[in-house]
Amino acid sequence: MSEQSSNEQRTADQQEEKIRYVDIYQSSGRIYTRKISGFFQSLRRYTGIPLIAGYLLMPWFVIDGRPAMLFDLPERQFHILWLTFGPQDAMLLSWLLIIAAFGLFTVTVMVGRVWCGFTCPQTVWTMMYIWAEHFFEGDRNARMKLDKEPMSLRKFSKKFGKHFMWVTIALITGITFIGYFTPIRELITGLVTLDANPIAAFWVLFFAVGTYMNAGYLREQVCKYMCPYARFQSVMYDQDTLTVFYDFKRGETRGPRKPKEDYKAEGKGDCIDCSWCVQVCPVDIDIRDGVQYECIDCGLCVDACNSVMDKMGYERGLIRFTTEDAIKNGTTHVFRPRLLGYALAMVAMISVFAYTVSSRVPLKVDVLRDRGANMYRVVGDDIQNVYTLKILNLDPEDQIYNVTVTGDHTYSLGGYRPALIEQGELLSFPVRVSVPRDELTSSQNKVTFYVEAQDKPELNVTVETSFIGPSQ
Repeated sequence: MSEQSSNEQRTADQQEEKIRYVDIYQSSGRIYTRKISGFFQSLRRYTGIPLIAGYLLMPWFVIDGRPAMLFDLPERQFHILWLTFGPQDAMLLSWLLIIAAFGLFTVTVMVGRVWCGFTCPQTVWTMMYIWAEHFFEGDRNARMKLDKEPMSLRKFSKKFGKHFMWVTIALITGITFIGYFTPIRELITGLVTLDANPIAAFWVLFFAVGTYMNAGYLREQVCKYMCPYARFQSVMYDQDTLTVFYDFKRGETRGPRKPKEDYKAEGKGDCIDCSWCVQVCPVDIDIRDGVQYECIDCGLCVDACNSVMDKMGYERGLIRFTTEDAIKNGTTHVFRPRLLGYALAMVAMISVFAYTVSSRVPLKVDVLRDRGANMYRVVGDDIQNVYTLKILNLDPEDQIYNVTVTGDHTYSLGGYRPALIEQGELLSFPVRVSVPRDELTSSQNKVTFYVEAQDKPELNVTVETSFIGPSQ
């Protein structure tokens, strides 16, 4: 084995066996990120802007006279576009959260933590705060120099401008978030006139402070220590997961060199040890130490390294999105059983959920036997059962519902009078169901309630229950 091959093997072993000790109680100090441009930085921007725009604009849209998305907690109604959900639809919410979590796992197996690097709200808002820092205080070296200077009018104005922008973004974030729970126009009017609901005003301030602290000061601490995703992501990775890697075979041995120097003759690799990959990292790690749980796969180190490679005249891709198998063996297995299993399960769950929501009838009907009455009543020649009929109108429009009863016998309904039920309103009706005694053949019989909207025949629900009679 040649000396160069031995060095490469030794470097690979060091990459795999290196152990880092981290004191979670020790402050890591402030991170000064370098401003960088490149493909992944642009991708982060163009994925973040639509998310921010959607978040800010959604509470302002109006559908059928109400906000397009409103979580009305006092009325226990959740309006999402043209649909209205109630507490009885909690199972749908549970399944939606399960699908979202499973989708996150599937994406992680395939392309690592791209959710964290490109679409996580913590990342998107941190990007805005870092942009404000760059705008008012300058790039990395300028900010480091500014922080070391004594307080002056120049330093105060820069700091004031940055924090003013931070507070503005935080307030807009807090107001918008609460705008999903109370109509945003009324909320803003109340805040301006100092006549807002005290609870709503408190939560606006709470989320504004939370945004200011998370995106302004905590930043990487949230990703490292507070987010559980960073802790269990490693169990979802495999050797064919696409993530950010440093090509140690090509980069080692790293070190500075002069332009046009025959560095390979001196046993050096393509890495010039400029540390730009560290300076642009928002969580302050060195990707050259190998895959680390703190890495959010944002790709900024890829852009930084590619720009250095361009200046040096070297081939791009010393740091790149690739797989462990590709780095070590030059091969990648994209279609592997684990990923295909995740994908098929995702398609199945999404299909079932979409069918359930699309076929959902915005009407809920419950039929409860009146426990305060006898099992049955004898009224002349009839046997009578008493029920409580509950009708919840989830249709966007007010409706009047007709109710009929059917079954194996000649049932008749008494006590129900059609009434206008407003959107989201729940009404209860005590009703009586009677049947001639001579028609009953057993003590346990079936009766079906059929509820139908007068103006929307397609809006109907059928509920089957039991009818109790005397023993034969």
